[in-house]
Amino acid sequence: MKILVANLGSTSFKYSLYDMDDEKLLARGRVERIGEESSPCQITIGEFKKEENAYAPNHGAAVRECFRQLTDPETGCVKSVDEIAGIGFKAVFAKGFTDVQPVTDELLAAMEEFNAVLPAHNPPYVRAMRTLKDELPDVPLVAAFETGFHERIPDRNRYYGVPYEWALQYGVRRYGFHGASHRYIATRCREIFGEDKRIVSCHLGGSSSVCAIADGWSRCSSMGGSPQTGLMNNNRCGDFDPFWCSYLMKKLNVSLDELLRTLATKSGLLGVSGVGGDVRDIAEKRDAGDDRARLALDVFVGDVRRYLGASLVELGGADVVSFAGGIGEFRQDVREMILDGLEELGLVLDKDANAKALGVEAKISAPESRVQIWVLPTNEEIIVARQTKELLEKKGARAN
Repeated sequence: MKILVANLGSTSFKYSLYDMDDEKLLARGRVERIGEESSPCQITIGEFKKEENAYAPNHGAAVRECFRQLTDPETGCVKSVDEIAGIGFKAVFAKGFTDVQPVTDELLAAMEEFNAVLPAHNPPYVRAMRTLKDELPDVPLVAAFETGFHERIPDRNRYYGVPYEWALQYGVRRYGFHGASHRYIATRCREIFGEDKRIVSCHLGGSSSVCAIADGWSRCSSMGGSPQTGLMNNNRCGDFDPFWCSYLMKKLNVSLDELLRTLATKSGLLGVSGVGGDVRDIAEKRDAGDDRARLALDVFVGDVRRYLGASLVELGGADVVSFAGGIGEFRQDVREMILDGLEELGLVLDKDANAKALGVEAKISAPESRVQIWVLPTNEEIIVARQTKELLEKKGARAN
């Protein structure tokens, strides 16, 4: 069975094609600047790599361009689109839906219900999925929701201190996100250790979260009712006291929508540093003596440490602390800052091993560390592909 995994942006379509008989990655590609006169396209199949421009007025056209590349007689890796059993989407959030679901009109309406909660995520996904549903009626579409991995979080970690009716009537609760990444870490640790472990999974990148995992499932997450909460992200504020909103609206003379846009797009590492949201650029400025850049990294690290500590308390200690994501996998300096002074908690870093672990799976804890510390590069796409395959098999979809 061949599964196409889609990662959608408002003007981009990234994809990975897997042969799920052996989970081999057959191809990876992207179409960017969708809706413009010319859309750059890229595809990688094994050692072969091709870049060109195409006309992609919408996401449906972008997927058709993807199919054209995959079935190219000279360079493609499938003979026909009919070999693709389905498209799996790393979806985020829908009211009343979670786990893995076929894409239906009802599901899309449930995603739209939470557009205001996830303004950067749900609207482009809904538009694209609706277009693909209309233009590719013979290709099963599957939504693998980020919230699914967090469905077993105990109620004490799920409810806010607000009127209980809000949770019942409107779904106002803590949910947790980055589910595909944290699920992969739990799965990979089971493969490494032969059993489920107590894990604090730190997914640190453009979007970041910390998740406490036990028995293979999430127990609590730094992200709550939306991906805007928890750790400071590249351009999102993370945790923020809502009672500042009324004050700032008056001082800045802006509407609530404008203020929320600032909190979601011009805050986080970008807002504090004034440099940008990329840790590489911020670290370069910090090393050159820029105080705001230093402050931005300190605040980010402080956020991670607070949620790391909360996760250790929730789990009653940990067997493994793992790092994934662009920052978690490649920034040995940030990992060292996060773990500094935590020896009494059983976390002892091997600095030499840490310095060498750049984008590769590696154990970076010292021999005397009671908690194993690992860099575990995540693979969200294979998780979505597995979930999509499982759902299609249950529903008797074609399995070429």
